Amino acid sequence: MTLARVKDLIEARFGSLTRPTRSDWIFALRTVSAGLIALLAAYALKLDHPQWAMMTVFIVAQPVAGMVLAKGFYRLLGTLAGGLAAIGITSLFGANPWLLVIVLAMWIGICTLVSSLLRNPEAYGAALAGYTAMIIGLPAFGQPHLVVDLAVARCAEIVLGIVCAGLTSRLILPKLAADAIISRLKRSILDLATYAGGAFSGGDAASLAGLQRKLIADAQTLAEMRTYARLEAPSFAPRAHPVRRTIGQLLWALSAARALHSHAAPKNAALIPVRGELQALVGEMATSPGALDDTSPWVARLDAIAREARQTPEASPDPESDRLGAITRLAIAADFAEALKQVLLGLDALRSPASRPSRDRRQPALVVHRDYHAAWRNAVRAGLATLLVTAFWLTTKWSEAAGTVILVAVVSSLFAARPDPVDSAWGFFKGTLLALPFAFLVGQVALPALPGFGWFTLFVVPIMVPAALGMANPRHVGVATAFAINFLAFLSPHQAMTYDPGPFLAGSASILVGILIAIGVFIVVLPADPWVTVHRILQAMREDLARLCLHERVPRRSAFESLAYDRVNQLMPLLQRVGRKGDAVLGGSIAAVTVGLEILRLRSAQQDAAIPPETALSITNFLRGLARELLFRRPGEPQTATIAVARQYAASIAERSDKAETLQVAASLRIIAAAMEDYPDFFAKGRADAG
Repeated sequence: MTLARVKDLIEARFGSLTRPTRSDWIFALRTVSAGLIALLAAYALKLDHPQWAMMTVFIVAQPVAGMVLAKGFYRLLGTLAGGLAAIGITSLFGANPWLLVIVLAMWIGICTLVSSLLRNPEAYGAALAGYTAMIIGLPAFGQPHLVVDLAVARCAEIVLGIVCAGLTSRLILPKLAADAIISRLKRSILDLATYAGGAFSGGDAASLAGLQRKLIADAQTLAEMRTYARLEAPSFAPRAHPVRRTIGQLLWALSAARALHSHAAPKNAALIPVRGELQALVGEMATSPGALDDTSPWVARLDAIAREARQTPEASPDPESDRLGAITRLAIAADFAEALKQVLLGLDALRSPASRPSRDRRQPALVVHRDYHAAWRNAVRAGLATLLVTAFWLTTKWSEAAGTVILVAVVSSLFAARPDPVDSAWGFFKGTLLALPFAFLVGQVALPALPGFGWFTLFVVPIMVPAALGMANPRHVGVATAFAINFLAFLSPHQAMTYDPGPFLAGSASILVGILIAIGVFIVVLPADPWVTVHRILQAMREDLARLCLHERVPRRSAFESLAYDRVNQLMPLLQRVGRKGDAVLGGSIAAVTVGLEILRLRSAQQDAAIPPETALSITNFLRGLARELLFRRPGEPQTATIAVARQYAASIAERSDKAETLQVAASLRIIAAAMEDYPDFFAKGRADAG
């Protein structure tokens, strides 16, 4: 292999690390400085395990100040809960070793269950509560009188690290979540404009699919960052309402643009002007520098386009013209224009220094999908793995196995809910293994010969700054974080460092073995089949559609849309490795969002006094038939008459009345029929390719 080829490979693999941004450098230097301050304070307070204060800084370190505060807050809650659990369990069952470890394993299982049902950072706090009880309880094994002191010491060390990390992230060149929300929303609007421009002009399907996935993921991230911003600055609370509403409108615009792309009709005379105006607008928005500095021109243009799209086209003498199809597509175009306008208004509200409280007290619902089946599997797996390894420790009386027990508990609960827990745990192992030689050289060779905090800083900073730069890079954050945390754990810095390689190597080996056992647990004990999880999510989406058809109480649009897109977001990491097969499933799931929104529109029309009784009856009959198909038709079975009925009802409704409300009902029926025709197997009970 030539030298040039080697250089190219290194550049491809590590180029992003060799070219960190200014923001990356600020994050790295701020994190390392906070860690050193925390360690120095721990020395001054004479804490028993000062490395935990510095480790905590790196554990909660995040580029955005609000994310540091959120993770630190839930880490503190998790530590307190775990400490109290350790005290209670040890006090009650400390006299019986086997009963003690069984209860600790059950506690870890319960916390893993809760963690799997929550999202970051709440999920992290719940997992931490589980394994913190083990971290505190095991050292007190056989000495229950020490557990209170251990719990208090651990909480003090962690609080110190959280305070140092939080203050430095907020005071030293802070990157605020409120600013990050505005920046990310602007990027999302421009991405939406790029997506819509491609959708309206028949752009590349692969590029559009990638943009679509990115927009969905960014919408979910915006929802999470809203919580971080509120922790960071209570003054952001009045603007939380625009954030929630804007996320909903962003997803609505994405749905409308996708529907127009899927069912383009370029020869339709009524649609051509509206589509052309929309295409010109989003094209200019995506390519104009500073396009979003002033949104008022875009808002005015979108208002005009929406008014034009809502005008009912005249009947054409051409017998081949599809007037109802034109009305359907114009309705979708009007939805897109209105939703994009609301997103721009939401951006203005966020940029306003003091947003006025909305008169509408009902905030858009942001609902998430909870996989109870997977949560129970994760709980049983974590509890069982911890119990088995603990039983080995009790049986063999091998003192170093305590570190193995703790790492099994940590890894099996912390990575349980990841889309690929084996891959996440393997990255953690690689970072840990990489940290071992550095910790040995610094802790066993350099510091015993050259003691003191000054020498410690000189040896550690050149190692921790590159690690923190890796933590700032999304491609390397997992390995880099594992390296930073375990380097400090192996190093175990104290004011007086001594050369003692025996315990160092034995403890390091137990940690590495514990991670490998946890990886084996993910592979062997109740292994998760991604397609089974996909099948479960898709079935939940179909059941939701049936529920929309039949349930007396109509849910809020934002609640359905948020839950549906959250499920789509959870599907994406499961489907990204299976090529076209995954694209078909993802496309069907997004089409299901469109179907659900149109069902909600039909349900609202049923309650509209302007809708004739015979039209309301047609809606009721169609929704019942659609629910039967969603609940009972299996893959491979012939489709029922649902699609034909939808088209028949749409045509007859359009013939009976020329009112806008009635024509909208007909358009919704046509949209549902088209979406189900595009993905017939998706709207059947069960999937042959999902098992």
